[in-house]
Amino acid sequence: MYPSVPSFFLKYLLCAKPSVRYQGCFVFKPNFKKRRTSVPIDEYFNKGKNESEDSKLRFETYQLLWQQMKSETERLQEELNKNLFDSLIEFLQKSYSGFQKNSRDWGYQIKLREIPTAALVLGVNVTDHDLTFRSLREALQNNVTPYVVSLQARECPDMKHFLQKLVSQLMDCCIDVESKEEENVQITQKITHCSMDSLSSWYMNVTQKTDSKKPGKKRTSSSQWQSPPVVLILKDMESFTTKVLQDFIIISSQHLHEFPLILIFGIATSPIIIHRLLPHAISSLLCIELFQSLSCKEHLTTVLDKLLLTTQFPFKLSEKVLQILINIFLYHDFSIQNFIKGLQLSLLEHFCSQSLSVLCCNLPEAKRRISFLSDNQCENVRRLPSFRRYVEKQAAEKQVALLTSERFLKEETQSLLENLHVYHTNYFLVLRCFHHFTSSLPKCPLGRQIRELYCTCLEKNIWESEEYASALQLLRASEKQLGNTAKRIEEFLAQFQSLDAQAKEEEDTSGSQSKGLQKTDLYHLQKALLEMKELRRTSKKPTKFEVLREKVVNFIDTLVREHLLPPDTQPLHEALYCSAAHSIRERLNAAPRMALHTALNNPYYYLKNEALKSEEGCIPSVAPDICIAYKLHLECSRLINLVDWSEAFATVVTAAEQMDANSMTSEERDEMIHARFIRAVSELELLGFIKPTKQKTDHVARLTWGGC
Repeated sequence: MYPSVPSFFLKYLLCAKPSVRYQGCFVFKPNFKKRRTSVPIDEYFNKGKNESEDSKLRFETYQLLWQQMKSETERLQEELNKNLFDSLIEFLQKSYSGFQKNSRDWGYQIKLREIPTAALVLGVNVTDHDLTFRSLREALQNNVTPYVVSLQARECPDMKHFLQKLVSQLMDCCIDVESKEEENVQITQKITHCSMDSLSSWYMNVTQKTDSKKPGKKRTSSSQWQSPPVVLILKDMESFTTKVLQDFIIISSQHLHEFPLILIFGIATSPIIIHRLLPHAISSLLCIELFQSLSCKEHLTTVLDKLLLTTQFPFKLSEKVLQILINIFLYHDFSIQNFIKGLQLSLLEHFCSQSLSVLCCNLPEAKRRISFLSDNQCENVRRLPSFRRYVEKQAAEKQVALLTSERFLKEETQSLLENLHVYHTNYFLVLRCFHHFTSSLPKCPLGRQIRELYCTCLEKNIWESEEYASALQLLRASEKQLGNTAKRIEEFLAQFQSLDAQAKEEEDTSGSQSKGLQKTDLYHLQKALLEMKELRRTSKKPTKFEVLREKVVNFIDTLVREHLLPPDTQPLHEALYCSAAHSIRERLNAAPRMALHTALNNPYYYLKNEALKSEEGCIPSVAPDICIAYKLHLECSRLINLVDWSEAFATVVTAAEQMDANSMTSEERDEMIHARFIRAVSELELLGFIKPTKQKTDHVARLTWGGC
């Protein structure tokens, strides 16, 4: 076996001159015995900075905190999928019971010809579908049937590959570890000539064997069923070829009585796609039931509620970082998994860049760690902007003690950190209460979702915004019953209820007074009404409901101004809040074209080789070949002459090889430069900067402009 040759060498051998084409190409394999020792992960926390004595502790704290958050997200995912999976399992069990009934009723006979089909609408967050289908497959194997197969469209371009994948996965489902070696030969034979007849006969043999065997151990509920059905999951139903789907459904419906099949269609767009792909003659062979998963936005709200809007985890995100993650979710992929990965990246960035992140743990442990802070760490506390603002507000004697006494500093730091945890407890309670009042207001001035209100509160004093004033104005004009979140609001509710009885009494008295009025003409009636209107305008007295409503709104306003202060007003908030928005944006919002332009136009940016430094507009002769070719192509117009381009490339390259002119002849040097130029041009074509053109001979077309 010859070692694999890169593609650019093949292009070089095909395009080079004949005298060069037949020269040997030697590839040296690396010596795997001399492997480079891997650097411990916690050492990366010291990269580019002075060595910190708590780098290992920060890394361990990061690992522990992330494991807790990860387990919480997994538990949350199971809870959100539970209702969907339960309804799916119930549908499959009903379909299985329909297979088992041997009724002569005409309706049952018609239904037995239809394949039970579950249309599972998961939404456009395709990157999350794999995790959902993996969990669904495990749930079905534990509760319904051991024969669960999941297929993708890229694996099944035609009917032959479709059946091969189906058979191979079914064989994997039914083989035990002990009998695997015995049945290997039989499996390969069945896969080579697979059909629905062979599948039906295989199913009959397998179910008869399992029924005859007496289980020695307790198995799952799915293995206790007699002749369990085969569940086929099509993960991306929209991507399957129409002909493959139609042929498989027709063939399966004809063998349904001997090969009980249940289909699950994974749909990302809309259920109407079933009728677009399948004509009525085919869709009539399916007994379709629709299942809808939880909305992506609702899922995001739940994740934020359990991970960030809680005191269970001390780690928090600043307004800019949270807005970056939410914008990527809303405007790019709707992927919860990518959002959680972004949250993990923020957590890692916080523990890597912030030396005081050792305090980002539960309160008792954080207090214990404060008592063991070193002198350098105490100086890091004093350098925090929030702590410096706090010191400036204190008396002169306390300022001196905080800046000179390590013991007093540690005691004050413990007190401030405890206040920060109390601040979070009150913050989230008031935030939920305020969101409960404002989420159902007309036009939702502060947002319908709690994440919108949370981002606004993180950014600034919310009571200084126009939206807040508008929300309070709407609350003062609202006549709906307000919800209860505390004892004070419960008292307000009791007073609201007492107003109903008083209002009825006032109506009775006003009704009795109206009966005593005497009849009069139209002129005197209008005059009396105008006098009453003027009297009400001059001496208008608010009703009891209006007075009580004003008290409630003022009470809410007081709570908001007292507890919904931005986190950057709290001392030591830097220890818990990740604020590296620029770094997070660079890593999550990738710009591949700009990265390519930077690498090719300025290779020193990535290689850090002093020889590659050059002034703007100059081309260093020692730069990689592709960089030289790229910078030369930037000076060309829409069509590039390959001959001129090659001569310019040779001129630049030759300047660096004048010292080695005596080592090879002129002809050999020209052939080598020609081969290097062809390789550089091929790589630029592969990256998408140029393409061949038929407009002119020996020309290529340029595809990018503006330096990116």
